[in-house]
Amino acid sequence: MTAIWKRDVHSFFHSPLGFVYLAAFFAIMNLYFFATCVMSQSSDLSAVFANMLVVLMFLMPLMTMRLFSEEYRQGTDRLLLTAPVSVWEIVLAKFLSAMTVIAAAMVGTIPWLIVIVIFGTPAWPSIIGTYVALLCASAVFAAIGAFLSALTESQLIAAVLSFAVFLGIYILDMLQYSLDSELLTTLFNWLSIYSRYSTFTSGIFSLGNLVYFLTLTALFLYFTVRAVERRRH
Repeated sequence: MTAIWKRDVHSFFHSPLGFVYLAAFFAIMNLYFFATCVMSQSSDLSAVFANMLVVLMFLMPLMTMRLFSEEYRQGTDRLLLTAPVSVWEIVLAKFLSAMTVIAAAMVGTIPWLIVIVIFGTPAWPSIIGTYVALLCASAVFAAIGAFLSALTESQLIAAVLSFAVFLGIYILDMLQYSLDSELLTTLFNWLSIYSRYSTFTSGIFSLGNLVYFLTLTALFLYFTVRAVERRRH
């Protein structure tokens, strides 16, 4: 399992795609930080972190599309499935490789905190809660992306499917504000990843929201395992 994780992380950081992914993330988020905090001389990072989830949501397909699709295309999936590891270990290794890249991207935001500490007063409960929420929400997106990648050997199809699903999640969140039905508004708000994420950015820790993120992640990892097992047979 560790060998698969190391191989995938190494492959990502030594490919042009890895540099494009991280460069796009840092370019967009540093622009948000400069416009929102530096220009307005504000120490409130909540708006920056709120946009970070949306940016991650739409960049995630670039990272997850290759998790399994590339193995299928190169024919190396057979080697993985005959290795002395279980399918669960293979899926977890690939999922953790994606989360490692996401964590590396988040580490790159630490200079923001240094700037805020020097020139302002950080709202630490909100900042810590946001990083926890980012990891949890990103885990859901990574698990969904891994599942869709496990369904096809085409990286392009995997990326388009992931983008469509993530866009649907985003639209679902927006719809709740334009519905006349209180029941549907409540349902969409309960399903909304973004609404649950916003709770953490406000500095409010919610065990229910944490369980929601972890449950969704585990559910899609299970779906991924089932999809990979089907190829074994």
